[in-house]
Amino acid sequence: MLRNNKAVFFLLLAVFLFCCPPSRRFAGKGSSPNAGSEPNKGNGETIIGYATYYGPGFHGKKTASGEVFDMYKMTCAHRTLAFGTILLVTNLSNNKSVRVRVNDRGPFIEGRILDLSFGAAKKIELDGKELVRIEILKK
Repeated sequence: MLRNNKAVFFLLLAVFLFCCPPSRRFAGKGSSPNAGSEPNKGNGETIIGYATYYGPGFHGKKTASGEVFDMYKMTCAHRTLAFGTILLVTNLSNNKSVRVRVNDRGPFIEGRILDLSFGAAKKIELDGKELVRIEILKK
């Protein structure tokens, strides 16, 4: 009986590790189990994950929302949150925060949940890929 229970346990563990992407396996306190791919259902919820920034290569081009991207404005790209959603993004390495508005889609790289504009990234001293906390302030 014990041998069968061990086999079932390891089978379930293998299925869990194979089927669940790393970002969904071990959500920390205050994070969403859907971090990075699913919209949250209410204001004030938080998501913890990795953010990057984008700028010069996209400056002056149209975003997915139709507005022209200005790399110095406080905006961001998220895969699923509605355009116009206001977020408070906090860089967890230095606790600096910035309010941004979702106006584009992205990031399209595995393991990242948000692309900040260059200006927003500079305001919170985000350099490259950083762990951030995102709070939905207004949908």
